[in-house]
Amino acid sequence: MREKKTFRGVFLNGVLNENPTFRLVLGVCPTLASTTSATNSIGMGLAATFVLVGSNIVISMLRNLIPDKVRIPAYIVVISTFVTIVQMLIQAFVPSLYEALGLFIPLIVVNCIILARAEAFAGKSSVFLSAADGFGMGLGFTGALLLIGAVRELLGNGTLFGNNILGGGFEPMLLAVMAPGGFILFGLILGIVNAITDRISARKGAKA
Repeated sequence: MREKKTFRGVFLNGVLNENPTFRLVLGVCPTLASTTSATNSIGMGLAATFVLVGSNIVISMLRNLIPDKVRIPAYIVVISTFVTIVQMLIQAFVPSLYEALGLFIPLIVVNCIILARAEAFAGKSSVFLSAADGFGMGLGFTGALLLIGAVRELLGNGTLFGNNILGGGFEPMLLAVMAPGGFILFGLILGIVNAITDRISARKGAKA
């Protein structure tokens, strides 16, 4: 008997069980590029969430009309439309964020998280559940970026959202905001998060 999917279940699956960054390890390139600060992390995460939700809804609505042979090109057209919309909105209303993220905003089009959800979920599920999947995956991605970005900004600059947190006597660890340091910190945080979630899962399994 197939388990009936609910909005809450699908949403939490994207946030926790199949978190795109910490559980599936997808989108590592934009993760490392956009997490030099907490502000950039939230900006990239919310932009990706907007595209995920919008593209999932449209693809789900059109899933019975798109021929199987051209589904991937069709998905990319839908995704690129929403990426263009969010790029123009950021450029118009948050130009500083647009300049900070630069090329990585249009590269959301080829973000494997978004195309994977279109192929694996939205193309096979209802609009309601596809929206839940987009929200869950998007917020899970945003939360992961924010965690990594906050740690990198604190260690690299002693600030959080541009506010001095660690005081003037703090010696910044510049490696943290550089690509090699970002990769190292990403691996460490990934390991810690997975160790915690695995321990929680083991405890739940033991109680069951």
